[in-house]
Amino acid sequence: MRLDIPPKPTEIRMTPNTMRRLINFWPPFLFAGIRVTEISPDWRSANVQLKLRWHNRNYVGSHFGGNLFSMTDPMYMLMLIHLLGDEYHVWDRHASIDYMAPGRGVVHAHFHIDAATLDRIRKMTAGGEKYLPEFHVEIRDEQEQLVARVHKTLYVRRKPAHRPAAASAA
Repeated sequence: MRLDIPPKPTEIRMTPNTMRRLINFWPPFLFAGIRVTEISPDWRSANVQLKLRWHNRNYVGSHFGGNLFSMTDPMYMLMLIHLLGDEYHVWDRHASIDYMAPGRGVVHAHFHIDAATLDRIRKMTAGGEKYLPEFHVEIRDEQEQLVARVHKTLYVRRKPAHRPAAASAA
């Protein structure tokens, strides 16, 4: 009997719609009430929302800050993993959030990676170096008032097997 070795998680490719459905059942999102409402077919944009419910509000009746932060956590990393492919390591490196106003009702965040940013990442990592791209996303309420600003730094580097010979030896 032959046992096949399952592929590594980054080798598994799925459609954006499948990813959207699966991530909505991921416990940190599911139990907080966070919903990914859209991931574009080209993986370059995504929308996430959070509705205020009895189980995700804080003591003063607004969104719990941890849930606001959580709704932004994996999106840029997931998008870049799919945009860059299996030749790259992509991890979250650093994140910070500035709370600007209490979030009430439905809040949302829009994530976007443009072609110039993607080209810059590929250029900066072409020789095997690590690159720390920075992204910003705003969380807004239904009236488009700013609730929070999130700053994300990711770690991107070509995997050793895909680096130039000189860079792999370093």
